[in-house]
Amino acid sequence: MSLLLTLNAGSSSIKFGVFAPRDGGLDRLASGLVEGLGGAARFSAKAAGAADQRELAAGADHQQAMDAVLDWLGATFPGQPVDAVSHRVVHGGARFAEPVQVDEQVFEQLREFVPLAPLHQPHNLAGIAAAAKAFASAPQVACFDTSFHRSHPFVADTFALPRAYYEQGIRRYGFHGLSYEFIARQLRQAHPDLYAGRVVVAHLGNGASMCALRGGRSVASTMGFTALDGLPMGTRCGQIDPGVLLYLIGERGMSLDAVTKLLYQQSGLKGMSGISNDVRELLASDQPGARDALDYFVDQCRREIAGLAASAGGIDALVLTGGIGENAVEVRARMLRGMGWLGIELDEAANQAGVSEISLPTSAVRVLVLRTDEERMLAEHALEIVGQ
Repeated sequence: MSLLLTLNAGSSSIKFGVFAPRDGGLDRLASGLVEGLGGAARFSAKAAGAADQRELAAGADHQQAMDAVLDWLGATFPGQPVDAVSHRVVHGGARFAEPVQVDEQVFEQLREFVPLAPLHQPHNLAGIAAAAKAFASAPQVACFDTSFHRSHPFVADTFALPRAYYEQGIRRYGFHGLSYEFIARQLRQAHPDLYAGRVVVAHLGNGASMCALRGGRSVASTMGFTALDGLPMGTRCGQIDPGVLLYLIGERGMSLDAVTKLLYQQSGLKGMSGISNDVRELLASDQPGARDALDYFVDQCRREIAGLAASAGGIDALVLTGGIGENAVEVRARMLRGMGWLGIELDEAANQAGVSEISLPTSAVRVLVLRTDEERMLAEHALEIVGQ
């Protein structure tokens, strides 16, 4: 049996999945995660009901993590060839509107987007290079978080700058596209009436954004040129007055590197709370900073839901996904209480019970909690490109 491997290499982790094509579909055989890279690195994987968990060497880097994944793969599936590897690549720019098989030219083109996604793109590309070395005959497929949003109208794609900058590629790209695409496919299968209508999807996790769908296509997103824009995130600032950055550089004398580190690594929930970027820790804390950070996060989510509903011409459903959207019951409640003016009526009992629909039967807007699966989306795209 041939295998299809998916790799999602982030700034401090590598997620992976193993699938087998069967009868035109895909069977998931295994999934795993290497997290804490650069610090207390941990490897975990599960296949056929058997779990493997262990610590890696302190300070393990991405190459060591990839070596651990490949060693585990060889031991768990001996003699079974990997026929394709599908990679999450955060930024595809204006050039890549669909998944693509990676060759040397494509790889070099993707290097150009490193400055636009410095936390992710270098590791995405390192994963491609390592997999190409390990599986020399297997096609490497790049799937982009930006490509799903290439259906945006011009007004949702541009900044109020001279048109020449837009033509040069300085535009709103949007991110988390693989997650949104998976949710759209789920809606098409399970809720075709909602798929055909106007839906706001909230991908809420350590990285957070929202997207407006109309007829299953993205029409607006909270993220823009980079993955810094929009909602506050675990360590990223989200929306900010650009004048603040001019002030920090011009009046405070901060360097470009210092401002970059501030915006990407020291802001968001972690920076506001002074405690953590983990919502679970903030919910458990009695510190004012934790409360203020969560209050700001919730307030911004409410504002963006309303704004995206306007972009879609109304709202028929709200879908919550991602680590926070799927699991943080109290955050969901804070976000949705008092939204009856928009047609959202929260069913408190359903929300606590963790069911898939948490709106009241009388709610004009249905609220669904759906689990996203970016790894399966990666596998499906690879299968579409390289076939069986």
